[in-house]
Amino acid sequence: MNRVMKVAWMYHDIMDLYGDKGNMMVLKKRCEDRGIDFVLHTIGIGQEADLSDYDLIFLGGGADKEQMSLIPDLLSRKENIQKAMEENTFVLLICGGYQLFGKYYEAADHSKIPGLGFYSYYTDTGKEGSRCIGNVVIEADLDGRKTKIVGFENHGGQTLGVEHPLGAVIKGYGNSFDAGQEGFYDGKILGTYLHGPLLPKNPEVADFVIYKALKKRDPDFRFEELAPLSEHWENLAREAIFKKLEIQE
Repeated sequence: MNRVMKVAWMYHDIMDLYGDKGNMMVLKKRCEDRGIDFVLHTIGIGQEADLSDYDLIFLGGGADKEQMSLIPDLLSRKENIQKAMEENTFVLLICGGYQLFGKYYEAADHSKIPGLGFYSYYTDTGKEGSRCIGNVVIEADLDGRKTKIVGFENHGGQTLGVEHPLGAVIKGYGNSFDAGQEGFYDGKILGTYLHGPLLPKNPEVADFVIYKALKKRDPDFRFEELAPLSEHWENLAREAIFKKLEIQE
């Protein structure tokens, strides 16, 4: 069976903070190594697209200025994004993208940027310019697959009211200074503050995203059907981080 994974990378030209495009490079390589056709479309402000036609929607991170610039366009797509999620398009959100699926995001100047409001969480700004910065390790459960996820966070926003966190923080901050939890995952979207970028350091998460995307066109597709790949360099990177943070994988 010739499988195809069709991806919509939203606002690729302005929401690419800390090398988020590396996530797309990893998905492309891991699909191609398995003989899965990887089709990537970039969608900018004002560009017409039916997002429900895609298997995966990706939205990366950006600074306040960039986030404000795309809000009118993003809000105009709300019904189409909702339709996509209802039709099992998976959504991967990093940092600013994660924030914008909640109620609102409060910028550093205390202005409120409206979000899509799909979820009840919201993001306030850190007090006196404080930020959550540093390496992060979380313990996550991805549909029954328990794994440690590593990355780097650098965010002033404090995301609160998260009902379905991605995982428990082992090292670092997470959604806010005292949250103890990081990210959001409810089966439909995976949102996280982890840059680095996320997927090169976490091959199991990359494969999980591929698996969730492929299930749109084949609901019976199982994670175990993904052919195993060599993880030599990824494992070396993870081992270095765990050693530095004095954590056992």
